[in-house]
Amino acid sequence: MAANSSSTGSKPSGASGTGGKQSGPSAEQVVATFQRMRQEQRSMASKAAELEMDINEHSLVVDTLKDVDPSRKCFRLVGGVLVERTVKEVLPALENNKEQISKIIESINTQMQTKGRELTEYRERYNIRLVGEGEGEEKGQSAASSSRDSEGGGSKSGAGVLVS
Repeated sequence: MAANSSSTGSKPSGASGTGGKQSGPSAEQVVATFQRMRQEQRSMASKAAELEMDINEHSLVVDTLKDVDPSRKCFRLVGGVLVERTVKEVLPALENNKEQISKIIESINTQMQTKGRELTEYRERYNIRLVGEGEGEEKGQSAASSSRDSEGGGSKSGAGVLVS
């Protein structure tokens, strides 16, 4: 836990402005950054799933309203306020909202793919392995690299980090 307290001191924060990035972040910083990136990707996936459910709801309502008389009154929730409209006024707005939500989902999926590539690059750069991943053949390699790192001979790419 002493390594965590060093990040709050004035010496590391002043020295890490330019020189810290060249020598490489500590293992705690690598893990924290990796976990933050994974959480960002998870939140994007969660938002995409939520928007997919919204599209399904919009589709259900649009399909229902297509079979209804266009002059019939219906109610729509706009900004937390329930407003009375006719079907012919609401239907185009719902279809437009559905298209907009689809575009947002496409954008989020693109961002998730980009974040996935960033995560993969980050994992490769810092040799990050997840718990339970490649336990068989990599145990010998990680033991050799960890003993080399603990003796002070570790390099930027040779430092392995295990993330749960």
